[in-house]
Amino acid sequence: MRKPAKSVIALTTSLITSTFGVLAFGQTSGNSIELEFGSVWQDSNRVQIPNSMAGDRFRLTDIAGSGPWTSARLNANWNLQGNHGLRVVLAPLSYKEQGFLPADTRFAGGTFQAGQPVNAEYKFNSWRVGYSYQFHEGERWKFWIGGTAKIRDAKIELGQGTERAIDDDVGFVPLLYLAGDYRFNDRWSFRFDFDGLAGGPGRAFDLSLKLGYELDENWRLSAGYRTLEGGVDNDDVYNFAWFNTALLSLEYRF
Repeated sequence: MRKPAKSVIALTTSLITSTFGVLAFGQTSGNSIELEFGSVWQDSNRVQIPNSMAGDRFRLTDIAGSGPWTSARLNANWNLQGNHGLRVVLAPLSYKEQGFLPADTRFAGGTFQAGQPVNAEYKFNSWRVGYSYQFHEGERWKFWIGGTAKIRDAKIELGQGTERAIDDDVGFVPLLYLAGDYRFNDRWSFRFDFDGLAGGPGRAFDLSLKLGYELDENWRLSAGYRTLEGGVDNDDVYNFAWFNTALLSLEYRF
């Protein structure tokens, strides 16, 4: 990586460290900032709003296709004290596409005709704060468990001519957190992390698998795969989506 890029990321981590330094209780080890970039594909995305006889079930993949679209994510970790840690995840996800519906479709109070171009906008941003506890550290494996408070910022919008319909929602979702790190040798490692929960009217699963290479004592470059799946089925909304991402990430530890 070029030195200017390293300087920018190092400056960012310095600012975040100074801002949240009070959370670290004087400790500087175990802190990290990871920038993750990738290409995301939409495997499925089924929608019915309202989830009643007044709405029609359709697939956003019929309008938008499968992608890919560019994705980005920021993962930050702070060592609080001993084996206790704080996590912050900023994970925006959105696209805008134009396509066609296979049949006339009622959505969120609007009616959209088959065979005519339809503009679709989909947003599923995820802002998370979590707690983690490292419960195992062996010769090669490390494991963490914890919980995550997720704010879901979601929107589905369809437009056709003068017809426009929007369904948006901002809500809170509690998630279980699990993570593991396996060290092959001094340079290579395998990591997974998982946020997820199922029950009631919906579910949410966010899982990543990464192969990492240590550039030096502070920098780690990783490549891997992330899958995001879930949705809700209640009286107002039916929406289940599945996204898959091929990713690269750069992590700075301080």
